[in-house]
Amino acid sequence: MSSKTPMTVAGAAALQKELDELTRVTRRKIVDAISEARAHGDLKENAEYHAAKEQQSFVETRIQEIEGKLSNAQIIDIAKMPHTGRIIFGVTVQLINLDTDETIRYHIVGEDEANIKIGKISVNSPLARALIGKEQGDTVDVTTPGGVLSYEVDEVLYL
Repeated sequence: MSSKTPMTVAGAAALQKELDELTRVTRRKIVDAISEARAHGDLKENAEYHAAKEQQSFVETRIQEIEGKLSNAQIIDIAKMPHTGRIIFGVTVQLINLDTDETIRYHIVGEDEANIKIGKISVNSPLARALIGKEQGDTVDVTTPGGVLSYEVDEVLYL
């Protein structure tokens, strides 16, 4: 039996929104485009028909993918978790780089939600794995391709 994949409430909501858009709006548009293309006659040389069928295949695959992710998700609402000060999945952590004194903030999220550009790191990333279980005031060393980085856990937020 496979284990559930952790996902934040916001991550699940974003996937559900995408799924709703694909099933309620995009599917209908594609069916309409296929019907319109069929009305033009010979399907062998009908570029609009083939493009619409290709888009339909892509959308149906994406719908199945999202449904699978949602059905296998363990949705974690960090706001309802006890605020122990420990770093766990879903928390936002503020770190101080001990070499540069730079302060950075990351939200530890599921694999599908990760986006480093907006401060969301995967729970499976080397940094998140090193942080899990630590508390405010702890230091952590993270091995990266560029070398070892040392951080102090400045703040643990259950947002």
